[in-house]
Amino acid sequence: MKKNYDVLKLENQLCFPLYAASKEVVKSYTPFLSELDLTYTQYIVMLALWEYEKLSVKALGDKLFLDSGTLTPVIKSLQEKGYVEKARLKEDERVIEVTLTKDGEELKKKAIDVPEKISREICLSPEEAMTLYGLLYKILKK
Repeated sequence: MKKNYDVLKLENQLCFPLYAASKEVVKSYTPFLSELDLTYTQYIVMLALWEYEKLSVKALGDKLFLDSGTLTPVIKSLQEKGYVEKARLKEDERVIEVTLTKDGEELKKKAIDVPEKISREICLSPEEAMTLYGLLYKILKK
């Protein structure tokens, strides 16, 4: 009996267009983020901190789906740029909290038009974008 290997074709994999599209979307951020001297990963950390002002490293990792091995050097580089501070909680020294600095808050003003610029780069209508957004979060929440 011959097996049908069509399931192994690249065109039949959900993971591949997700991976490739993700890579292309992140790449489209590069020119806009380079003006802010941020990488994409630094940008999403800043987005979370602009929203919450301070988060533990664990909470930040949970929100961004990043492990501490990825997050630690990103936080360190943002700290060196003066955008964040980190400190151990007095109540529980195992917890490291990351806090937005004044310079980090000021950067928010420079970043305000990045989402609009990206929406022009992505070839989706607002309705298609919202549908895709909902489907992607459905996968993430599994």
